[in-house]
Amino acid sequence: MRVAEKVRVRVDHRELTLTNLDKVLYPEAGFTKAEVIDYYTRVAPVMLPHLRGRPVTVKRYPNGVDGPFFFEKNRPAHTPAWVRTARLPAPGSTKDRDTIDYAIVDDLPTLVYLASLAALEFHTPMWRVDEQNRPQKPDTMVFDLDPGAPATIVECCRVALRLREVLREDGLDGCPKTSGNKGMQVYVPWAHRSEVPSEYAKAIAQRLEKERPDEIVSQMAKKLRPGKVFIDWSQNNPAKTTVAPYSLRANRIPTVSTPIRWEEVESCSRPEDLVFTAGDVLRRVEQFGDLMVPPERGEAGDGP
Repeated sequence: MRVAEKVRVRVDHRELTLTNLDKVLYPEAGFTKAEVIDYYTRVAPVMLPHLRGRPVTVKRYPNGVDGPFFFEKNRPAHTPAWVRTARLPAPGSTKDRDTIDYAIVDDLPTLVYLASLAALEFHTPMWRVDEQNRPQKPDTMVFDLDPGAPATIVECCRVALRLREVLREDGLDGCPKTSGNKGMQVYVPWAHRSEVPSEYAKAIAQRLEKERPDEIVSQMAKKLRPGKVFIDWSQNNPAKTTVAPYSLRANRIPTVSTPIRWEEVESCSRPEDLVFTAGDVLRRVEQFGDLMVPPERGEAGDGP
């Protein structure tokens, strides 16, 4: 029987114990837990600003992407006391809980701690909590573009470009990002707006569906989606989460949900054009910085 190797490390001002660093979590790529932790450590400067203040739901794969997984909203057992926790209401909880103690990933030690638990994916809502852990109004709106086969991310890109035009009409800038799976999202900064983001997003989705009924659907029913792009406006429901920028995805290889440039959306002709692995993303961050930072007005869509 193998004994789990323990390694004590210091991350910023915190001491952590890491185990099973050589465990392969992505068998096809030979990508280990150590490499998962290394990726999150290196991408943290651009990822943490999008996680801070947001209650996180993680998707854990203790035995790798080929094994069982589970979503974890309640902060994991034995979580260090220094990990920030927000106790929030849990309406409709499947476990009949009144509240959930969410982890808030405000710093690198917390990110590394969760990664060390084989939390491969990080999912967050479109809102944050304040310093007293009180939920705030959404600061981001998201359009989740999901292609129904045989449609692919190529068709999502066409929809995203039309969506960009509509947003600009209302003085809004969108930041595109891949889902890390088959689709993509467009994030829109939402501070200081009076509209309810879910209602606004629904209206836009319905408008585009009416405009392009052969390409776009705004309803969730799967029977309506083959060959079309579903604009999921419901991700703006405060109870829902979306995969966070720069999060790994649990695919056969370590793909990432990464921000992209509008010129990449414009030029996409094959699904593989917008597949990025952990290594790809680290190189992109070195070259471009954080592409989720909205451009200045008047430069939207030009890319860096």
